[in-house]
Amino acid sequence: MDISFGVWVALVLGGLPLLGLLLWWWNELWYVLPLKLRRSATNAKLPPGHMGLPFIGEVLTFLWYFKVLRRPDDFINAKRAKYGDGVGMYRTYLFGSPSIIACFPAVNKFVFQSDDTFILNWPSVDLMGRTSLVAVHGKSHARIRNYVTNVINQPDALRRIAQMVQPRIIAALESWAHKGRIKAHDETKKVTFENIGQLFVSLEPGPLLDTIDNLFDGLVKGIRAQPFNIPGSAFHHARQCRKKLEDIFMVELEKKKTQKEVVTNDLMDGLMQITDDEGNKLCDQEVLDNIVSLVVAGYASTSLASMWAIYYLAKYPNVLITLREENMAISQNKKGEFITSEDVSKMKYTNKVVEETIRMANISAFNFRSVVKEVEYKGYIIPKGWTVILWLRYSHTNPENFDDPMCFNPNRWNEPARPGTYQVFGGGPRICAGNMLVRIQLAILLHHLCTGYKWELLNPDAEMVYLPHPTPVDRVDITFNKL
Repeated sequence: MDISFGVWVALVLGGLPLLGLLLWWWNELWYVLPLKLRRSATNAKLPPGHMGLPFIGEVLTFLWYFKVLRRPDDFINAKRAKYGDGVGMYRTYLFGSPSIIACFPAVNKFVFQSDDTFILNWPSVDLMGRTSLVAVHGKSHARIRNYVTNVINQPDALRRIAQMVQPRIIAALESWAHKGRIKAHDETKKVTFENIGQLFVSLEPGPLLDTIDNLFDGLVKGIRAQPFNIPGSAFHHARQCRKKLEDIFMVELEKKKTQKEVVTNDLMDGLMQITDDEGNKLCDQEVLDNIVSLVVAGYASTSLASMWAIYYLAKYPNVLITLREENMAISQNKKGEFITSEDVSKMKYTNKVVEETIRMANISAFNFRSVVKEVEYKGYIIPKGWTVILWLRYSHTNPENFDDPMCFNPNRWNEPARPGTYQVFGGGPRICAGNMLVRIQLAILLHHLCTGYKWELLNPDAEMVYLPHPTPVDRVDITFNKL
């Protein structure tokens, strides 16, 4: 009995290292070895890297840098140190797929401009909607994109939007001053969502909009989470939020169908009227998918950029002084309280602050592309069926692309960024259709903010969290008062 027990102990202890080695190399054996054997006669090879553990890949390493150390850029720096720079590509397994990380401007440009080879995809496409603008391709994509661009990105649309968003922005700032102390993260989220709700679905502030806001918060947290649909996970909660949002928007959609005498002229109305070459309109599911995905894009980017503008202007008072001077000059020449989109186009320094805020905010840290056919790039193969993760954050925080990149310096925009280094809204045919919507809302907020108010950070050295989006842990706790 004792001998038998000893044998078992020896087998277990001796087998553990072998099991560890098998787990460590499993993904390499499963995904990489067959590709190497198939292409043994060619000079092309896979990018350097390691595929991590079975099923989860390098997610633990990813979380180590993003959540534990809170130094997200060192995730890429560690790969560069271990494998060398090469062409800026590294193989990995992340977000449920064998992947190639692309983190240099040249390779990012190659991927963005090869839309027929690298099609836009999300690890959690069901959350965004399989018939939404971010998921469809070809004519379906062009039809929806053209409409969205005309509604929220063209000069006439921006004139209308500039007038529509200002009453709520002005009212919000006044309420902040009345409170005296606010969390900028929460307050910018609220006013942004009220404006997006009005613009996209004609929803007024109230309990329903608050409910939708909370559901979108849960949805956004699951978009870049590991796609494990198990109770308690961020992805599972996001799927539940998505279903509830769909039910709410279906009710609004049915109202619009039955109350045709009520003209709202919002984004949902327009989506309901889009037709293809044969005169067919979008089905209800297509309308719902696009409303959800467009709200996610317009809401998260604008609210987070607004929060970071407040944060950085408090940290860099010299920037605020220059910004205030320009905007005070604009105000003195205005008869009314509102500014126009034409005014915004003349505010040169303000627009530099907008660009620097968006660069520093890094709202979309990475984009995803599915590889539909194998391609070679500078001697490296990108396999069919894999995912390319465009690590856009690294382009904006890499000192090789921007001098002193973590310093908030609007004057760096006196000259345009080097090609391919500034990709906050993506690139190629899939560049964000609402990029000007974000910019004009942020510029308008900056105008009313700096001409009428002063604020201070209560925790200027607050730590940061980076998932799902970069945010100070205190959610930018500030005192806020009128000038």
